Amino acid sequence: MAKQKARAAGASAMPLGVKSKVDKRKGGAAKKAAEPAPAEDEERAAASRAAERVPRSDGAGEESSEEEAAEAPRGSEPGETSGAGAVAAVGGTWRNKEKVLLLCARGITFRYRHLMQDLGTLLPHTKTDSKLDTKNDRAVINEVAELKGCSSVVFFESRKHTDLYMWMAKTPAGPTVKFHVANVHTMAELKLTGNHLKGSRSVLSFHPEFDAQPHLQVLKELLTHIFVVPSQHRKMKPFIDHVLSFTVLDGRIWVRNYQIVHPQDRKGSIADTTLTEVGPRMCLNPIRIFEGSFGGPTLFDNPDYVSPNKLRAEQRKQRGQAYESKVLSKQKRNRRKLVQALTQVEPQRARSGRDARFFAGGGDDDDDDMYDEDD
Repeated sequence: MAKQKARAAGASAMPLGVKSKVDKRKGGAAKKAAEPAPAEDEERAAASRAAERVPRSDGAGEESSEEEAAEAPRGSEPGETSGAGAVAAVGGTWRNKEKVLLLCARGITFRYRHLMQDLGTLLPHTKTDSKLDTKNDRAVINEVAELKGCSSVVFFESRKHTDLYMWMAKTPAGPTVKFHVANVHTMAELKLTGNHLKGSRSVLSFHPEFDAQPHLQVLKELLTHIFVVPSQHRKMKPFIDHVLSFTVLDGRIWVRNYQIVHPQDRKGSIADTTLTEVGPRMCLNPIRIFEGSFGGPTLFDNPDYVSPNKLRAEQRKQRGQAYESKVLSKQKRNRRKLVQALTQVEPQRARSGRDARFFAGGGDDDDDDMYDEDD
């Protein structure tokens, strides 16, 4: 009691300004203590929602949970990501985080290296790495892709400094496609008038033949995963100003890149829009499709594919046959000339022999008879 009386006496003895400040502090602390914490609010709200739900015995709650699970994106749960390059949750929205590993093996020529650089310019979501020393153990590429956080791989390798092969794969599960690349023309080589913004997004145009055969459907899906630029990539420009065309002809895929040219007055219709080629150009001849990443069972084997080594061997054989026919014709010509020379020499020998006998014997027998009759 004495302490309380002393506190009251001290409070009454305080100046007016100090007393008001102390009251304000006490009032603010009381309000904070009275206000519920945000976590407590969330718990109360969740408890009220749970109390409002009426449990059903017919399994309607299970159906609704199954429907919610079906509406959620595949291969992921709330708060999880489905792996590198797939779909990731950011702020409740889902976006594509595809990344492509672009690399080559040692021994590649300058022209093919420039082609790889052109593809890196067209695709801002690519990552590069140093050249690989190995040509047989391609499983190392999966480890490099995992370290780089990439879900797709485009790998170039050159054989005999002449033939270029391109591998496109989805890591680490596959599939993988091996192409033979021909008719390569880089952007620096073509010097075309078309041009578009670096890092911009492109429209992919596929030939209707891609939907006709199963292996072409797999190739279409793989090309879509690699060449589609994610809409929220940090190096991407928010413009669509060029078209990547994939056309199927003679069992091969012809790749072209065109710029979308709009009318200058911007008042024309869509029909006035034109396309101007930019480059690069290349022709992809599919060899095999593997189930895994850089290996596994063969899903498709191109029966019309002929190795460049066999083509060069056939060309050498044809050139050898041409040389052989040339040598045979020369031998026939020499034999014919020899026969003609012999046929011309024989009559001359016959005449020369008769003249020699005439001068040696004093004339023919008929002339002797003639002289005897005169005698």
